[in-house]
Amino acid sequence: MLPLARWVMRGTPHAVGAAALAAIIPWLFWFSAAVAALVTLRRGLGPAMPVIVAAALPTGWWWMQGDTIPLASLLLVTLMATVLRSRMRWSETLIAGALVGAAMVQLGIFLPPGGAGPLLDQLRQSSPEIERMLADLTEQGVATERLAVLLIGGVTGLIVMLASVACLALARSWQAGLYNPGGFRAEFHALRLSGRELILLVVLVVLGVVFALPALTMLAWVPLLVGGVALIHGLIGLKGMNGLWLVAFYVLLLTTWPMILIVLLLGFIDTFADFRGRLARSQ
Repeated sequence: MLPLARWVMRGTPHAVGAAALAAIIPWLFWFSAAVAALVTLRRGLGPAMPVIVAAALPTGWWWMQGDTIPLASLLLVTLMATVLRSRMRWSETLIAGALVGAAMVQLGIFLPPGGAGPLLDQLRQSSPEIERMLADLTEQGVATERLAVLLIGGVTGLIVMLASVACLALARSWQAGLYNPGGFRAEFHALRLSGRELILLVVLVVLGVVFALPALTMLAWVPLLVGGVALIHGLIGLKGMNGLWLVAFYVLLLTTWPMILIVLLLGFIDTFADFRGRLARSQ
């Protein structure tokens, strides 16, 4: 995809056309967001504004049709690209993205029109088993509509956050491939949360629990998860291991919950242990 990124960066009209066209086509919003992020990373927010607007117009139309993910992803990845360009730290960028993503969920922008009530009615009508389960929850004192709101908003917000991180990583890899070969690999392999950043994430989780902000509790762990993924990449790179190890790692990460918990734990411990630094010194 690097030749396509090179064509996009030939000028603003090329980037505007690519971002708008990709935003119109269903399920290509990620490419549009990555193009906007690439221009933002390279030229800054001001020069990238025509590209962002060109991508926002079609994704705004999708928003009115009930699909909030494309526009939300575009806005979130643009914010993170601006922070990354300014601060040059992935950890700070991910924390900023998690905060904004949690705010989106709490504002309810990912809920379907009319809230969760119509969706629950459809579920009740579609299956007697689901109707009995919802009735049992109601008898136990569980507010099923509030639970549905949390699940719909939280899961959608998590999808938007992960998609935005992936789009930003793609844009950063394009930028490195065009102007700094090998730079993204070294940058991502070195990603590690500092002690202060880890404490901040823990504080955010506690605040989410205390003030009943479940979106904050859920998304605050995304930076730590990405840090754990970067740790695995860095260790495999330092060891010179075959790329199939990464393939196996992602298969396990996407298919098993225990693997996600292991990666989170490794990212947590790495903040203090610095596994990559120790391995590099030993070699």
